[in-house]
Amino acid sequence: MAKTSKKPGAHSTVADKAGAELSAFLAVACTNTAVRRAARRLGSLYDEALEPVGLKATQIGLLAEIERLASANGGQVPTLQDLATKLALQISAVTHALRPLVRDGLIELLPDETDKRAKRAALTSDGSRLLHRALKHWAVANQQVEKVLGSESAAALRAVADYVSSDEFLIAYGADDGKVR
Repeated sequence: MAKTSKKPGAHSTVADKAGAELSAFLAVACTNTAVRRAARRLGSLYDEALEPVGLKATQIGLLAEIERLASANGGQVPTLQDLATKLALQISAVTHALRPLVRDGLIELLPDETDKRAKRAALTSDGSRLLHRALKHWAVANQQVEKVLGSESAAALRAVADYVSSDEFLIAYGADDGKVR
């Protein structure tokens, strides 16, 4: 391996420039990396707590969001687009995530009455029962996270995460059309 000159006034080498670029990248990417690492850790803990019901935390989150949106809308179940928007996901990702839940009879997809191109996601009675059984396991994991982080830190973490996933954050970020460039 060739050595680079470290004399004062020596020109930067390609390796020096690459190292500086990598350092700059790591400094910029640290928020993203830290949040993803934390999300993986929390996801694993919640998945472990939900093992008795046979679903992952992301699947329980989908079931819960469908129920929450339906309750907030007078019983009208959400469209897949509503669900995607609320979860800050692409509709293709929502469709993909719903497939096993539909296959297992926990969710049914219904045509929208006014727009036949749109589909709505509804919990089946089995889906509702499983969700309510799962929420007991979820609550245990959530209480443990609250205990470890402390109530204030847990609330602050949720508040920051909610803000980052909001349209207001995208606007402040400069993606005024709601899309990150």
